[in-house]
Amino acid sequence: MALVNLRLRSGYLFLALMFGHIILISAQVNSQQGVPVLESVIFGLFSEVQRGTASGITGVQRLWNGYVWLRGVRAENEQLKQQLEATMVELQQQRTLAERSHRLERLLDLRERASLTTAAAEVIASAATPEFQSVSIDKGEDDGVGRDMAVIAADGVVGRVVIPSARNAKVQLIIDRNAAAGAIIERSRAQGVAVGTGERLLRLEYVSEVADVAEGDVVVSSGLDRIYPKGFVIGRVTKVDPSGTAYRSILVEPAVDFTSLEDVLVVLTPNPQRAAEGFSSAVSKEKRP
Repeated sequence: MALVNLRLRSGYLFLALMFGHIILISAQVNSQQGVPVLESVIFGLFSEVQRGTASGITGVQRLWNGYVWLRGVRAENEQLKQQLEATMVELQQQRTLAERSHRLERLLDLRERASLTTAAAEVIASAATPEFQSVSIDKGEDDGVGRDMAVIAADGVVGRVVIPSARNAKVQLIIDRNAAAGAIIERSRAQGVAVGTGERLLRLEYVSEVADVAEGDVVVSSGLDRIYPKGFVIGRVTKVDPSGTAYRSILVEPAVDFTSLEDVLVVLTPNPQRAAEGFSSAVSKEKRP
């Protein structure tokens, strides 16, 4: 056993001496470029290590830079998205203000042409139920608003005041099932009564079967009910049924879109005998297809 160990040690020593001898020879022998072979080999080995290390560092840098760049792009996109949303909101607000200005201009024009004492009011609430169709306005008794005063809009008749309070008032819409207004066909002057149905349409009742009524005719207030001034547009005939025994069944689409009603005028001094022919004619031409 000792002999075997001795031989192994001798072999290792021999290999070490041979390796050292080779190194010494390499250090003394020059390559074709004049550089010692040992230095050339060592340089080649270390250059490969450096190249691998540099490639790894470059890859990590690229990965990090890409990550940072993506985070920057994501943050920039989020900022641009917020700016776009803010711009869209601002654009919508500007559009709303422009539409409101247009409605107020029409209301002011109506006020000037109607030759009636009126108070401008804004709709602050609405209540649409089968039992009662109404809106609330921001004008009341302190502003001269009283019961049964007519309420009109730029497009036509809205309804009448039913419950005034000090600073607000409730307005019964003309489409309410308990509402009615004296009406007249503008073209043929046939008279009747516009009655609410509780929905979006009106019925024109008490019109003679021999009266000249056709689809598309404009219906205006007659003033005979002593609530609504004469000549304001109520709506347009959409259906005429001649099958009744005494009167025609006539449906009328209101001129006012009550779902988007915002600004109105309260007629403070109602006088059914004072016509608003200029308003009636202008609206009729505007709505005629």
